[in-house]
Amino acid sequence: MNPDTREKLMNVSVATLATALYKRGLRNQVVQGVGPVSRKGRNMVGPAFTLRYMPAREDRNQLVEFRNPEHPQRVAVETCPEGHVLVMDSRKDPRAASAGDILITRLMMRGAAGVVTDGGLRDAATIGELDIPSYHARPSSPTNLTLHEAIEINCPIGCGDAAVFPGDIMVGDDDCVIIIPADLAEEVADEAVEVTAYEDFVVSEVKSGAGMFVIYPATDPANLEIFAHWLKAQNRLLRVCPARYNRGMRRAFRSCDPRCAANGCAVMSWHGRDHLPLCHPEFRYALQ
Repeated sequence: MNPDTREKLMNVSVATLATALYKRGLRNQVVQGVGPVSRKGRNMVGPAFTLRYMPAREDRNQLVEFRNPEHPQRVAVETCPEGHVLVMDSRKDPRAASAGDILITRLMMRGAAGVVTDGGLRDAATIGELDIPSYHARPSSPTNLTLHEAIEINCPIGCGDAAVFPGDIMVGDDDCVIIIPADLAEEVADEAVEVTAYEDFVVSEVKSGAGMFVIYPATDPANLEIFAHWLKAQNRLLRVCPARYNRGMRRAFRSCDPRCAANGCAVMSWHGRDHLPLCHPEFRYALQ
């Protein structure tokens, strides 16, 4: 995974990412019914490495199965690549655990970025004390063999009613988890950083008594000038291409009016090629 993209996704919310994906026609990317075992105060980010469970049949799921070195659950834990997130499809059934503290500890020691299941985790209190971000539906003490048979590794799965393909980018915050298609990760991360900056500005304005209309979303160019000065005061330089963020726009802004910069307007640039002064009215499309 691109380290720059990872760093950007570490500092944006799942809510902001959900809106960015919604704009691109993807409306079912949040893993439903899943939350953090314990809040870490930082994001979980990494490519998905998947494990699929199917309903267990008693003659195939006795405790002796754990002696099998090829048991898919154990193989998944031992082969999940460093920096990846183990995502488990437990069919939204938390009555039996998807994994417990020993396996999650092993994932942590191997460098996994996190773990997600739409089922339950056993030893949840202990897992919550680990440094690895973990997400589940609720604590669940029964062993996975009770109801789940681990059957396939690193295949397309469903998790919390959302499709997960190996390599999709998983992002979790202190609320929930979202799935970003790998080919969209870079542009979605870029947009999310820009929107986060604007929303930070909006929050500061609302706390100062400003009303919501015209400032959120950005519909008044005058507010964008205020935003530009706020960015400068906060020492935050952004890079944006509105045409990239709103696919209905195809204009390229190659230069900005020097007078804007002279007046303190922050200039937004996309990879150093396309430039747009924040006071330009078209910039509002990037913030909606």
